[in-house]
Amino acid sequence: MNEVQTEVQEILGTPIFVRGQNRPLRELTQDDVRDRAAELRSTVGWGPTARVAPIARAWAQLAAAMERGSTRTVAELPDETVLEIGRQLWIRF
Repeated sequence: MNEVQTEVQEILGTPIFVRGQNRPLRELTQDDVRDRAAELRSTVGWGPTARVAPIARAWAQLAAAMERGSTRTVAELPDETVLEIGRQLWIRF
C-alpha cells in the first residue's frame, strides 16, 4: 500500500458520531452525510461558532460528491475525493 492509499484508509477509518453512535467514515451513507452537514450548519453563528461553517460546507460537498457518483457509502468514492474532502472535514491536516 502506498502513502496515498494509507492516508485514504486512515481517513475512511476515522470515527464519526452520527445518529447516536460512532461509525467509521467509510460506512456513512448519503443520508448520514447530509444529516451531519445539516447538523453542523445549524450550529453556525457568530464568534467561535463561525469556525464551523467551512466544515459544514465540506460535509455538504461530500454529500454532493456522493450524489454525483451515485455512491451508497463514503468508501465507494475515489481516493482523490476522499483525500480532498477528508482534509476539509478536519479529519486529516
